[in-house]
Amino acid sequence: MPKDRAFQLKRFLNRSFRKLERLIFILKALLTPRQFIYLSCVLVGISSALAVIILKSFAHWVFKSSQKLDDILHLPFSNSTLPIIGIIITVIIIKKVLEGSIEKGTSQIMYAVAKKRGIMPRKQMFAQIITSSFTVGMGGSAGLESPITITGAAFGSNYAQNYRLSYKDRTLLLACGVAAGIGAAFNAPIAGVLFAIEVVLAEISITAFIPIMISAATGALISTIVLNDTILFSFKKVQFFDFHNLPYYILLGVLSGFVSINYARTFRKIEHYFAKLKFNYINKALFGAGILGILIFFFPSLFGEGYESIKLLADNQSAKLVQNTVFERFQDSSWILLIFVSLTMLIKVYATSLTLGAGGNGGNFAPSLFVGSYLGFSVATFFNLTGFTKLPIGNFTLVGMAGILSGLFHAPLTAIFLIAEITGGYNLMVPLMIVSSVSFAISKRFEPYSFDIKNLADKGEVFTDNRDTNILNSIDVSKLIQTDFKPISLSNSLEELVQKIQETDEHIFPVLDEKNNLLGLIHLDEIRPIVFSQFKVKYTSVEEIMQQPKELIFYDETLETIMDKFDASECKVLPVLKNGVFLGFMHKQLILEKYRHRLKSMIIE
Repeated sequence: MPKDRAFQLKRFLNRSFRKLERLIFILKALLTPRQFIYLSCVLVGISSALAVIILKSFAHWVFKSSQKLDDILHLPFSNSTLPIIGIIITVIIIKKVLEGSIEKGTSQIMYAVAKKRGIMPRKQMFAQIITSSFTVGMGGSAGLESPITITGAAFGSNYAQNYRLSYKDRTLLLACGVAAGIGAAFNAPIAGVLFAIEVVLAEISITAFIPIMISAATGALISTIVLNDTILFSFKKVQFFDFHNLPYYILLGVLSGFVSINYARTFRKIEHYFAKLKFNYINKALFGAGILGILIFFFPSLFGEGYESIKLLADNQSAKLVQNTVFERFQDSSWILLIFVSLTMLIKVYATSLTLGAGGNGGNFAPSLFVGSYLGFSVATFFNLTGFTKLPIGNFTLVGMAGILSGLFHAPLTAIFLIAEITGGYNLMVPLMIVSSVSFAISKRFEPYSFDIKNLADKGEVFTDNRDTNILNSIDVSKLIQTDFKPISLSNSLEELVQKIQETDEHIFPVLDEKNNLLGLIHLDEIRPIVFSQFKVKYTSVEEIMQQPKELIFYDETLETIMDKFDASECKVLPVLKNGVFLGFMHKQLILEKYRHRLKSMIIE
């Protein structure tokens, strides 16, 4: 009987979905393109908000269920054991259900925009929800915001694909999904809009703001109605800004910049270490999660997202962080607590990288807020304990979050307005602007690319802050190679070359050996005097008229590098090689035509 009910429910949902789909197609035919985009951004906003609600609620349910399981089984050192179980469940789901792989990090969104024309896999609409809920819900030291943004982007992308929208509309709705996800996760619609623009989109016109704002507002509204305050991350106790504390906020900004750099570099080192491990997926999970469990045993606030501990610091209740730990006897010592908080801040990057390196799913958005709050608390507490001044600990704890978020993701506007919105006001706007801008400037100086796209940028795959490079790298190099050429060998006579010249419109001929290795080039414009002289044709060899190319294009090079070679050589056509083998020619004019076409399609209006 239960199976029959489940079947009937599934059948009912499928029918309802098909009816809704038909209705939307009808509306698409009746509405103007602009009106349909406005309708679509609302629907994408609703879908993303519902995904956030499901993700947050499911992660919360996983956490509560694991606590109840612990009450029944009395697991030894449960806070250390549960994250190991959660990561193992996650890697098994990825291996057995999700075809062995899942994209992690918001860099996947930028990659989809830059290289895949805004197309994201359909499985991303549910894969992130399931895997990150088990990882973070059971104590993995990561955040849910990155899975939220990927899920929102996937909803926007697949909606646009389903209703056959253009590339620029698909990219716009992808950004709408991201904005709605952030807006719903924090009840911060402005931060959602800014995050979509700063992090996801390289170029955007003013009119594109409207759909993104509608989606972000829709997501925030729905999450506010459905989710309660225990799940949403918010603060109410904020003191007014005192301009006398300005030097200390500048110092916090400087420290935030350098801590962001350290976080990014440390995370990448551990990520690369795990990528090179030869363990199978279960052993890798046990290895990484086992070390994570040890860290959580000594520093319990590393368990899960850590938002509750941030609230404790903002309320100046750091003593509660060491309760029921090996450091509990030091809870009355302010200096020991300061050292404990500072160490936790520095160790957080190891906990997060172990969580993700072991196979868990999550992001670095929440960890950046965690590190920032602990840094702000440490700075304020240090100066208060030394007696130099009396700083508002709550304010520094909150502003520190903006400093690390800005330095790590290179998103100062998102950082400023996110903290302003979750605190319920704009009393901290001036210190938020100071700390975020200083941190961003320092981080940008030493790390030109943001934390999340550094690896992609190193490969030349995505540059979200450079429109020209971004467009060039969105073009498929392999489709630009002209393979219809007339090869010449050294053994050929010039009579044979003249015959080939008569059969084609080409002006350049490659001289190849028997293995298709390029020996040189013959330019028709430069051998015309020889071609029109029967005597010279008869007594001149191919080797005598062959020239070495001024530049060579290699198959795995980016178009930005290729264009630099065209400019340096002042050539209009260059040969392309792969592993030393000649593939064909590439024409500068064709690249420019593709660029103009792609530029026109990428401008979001």
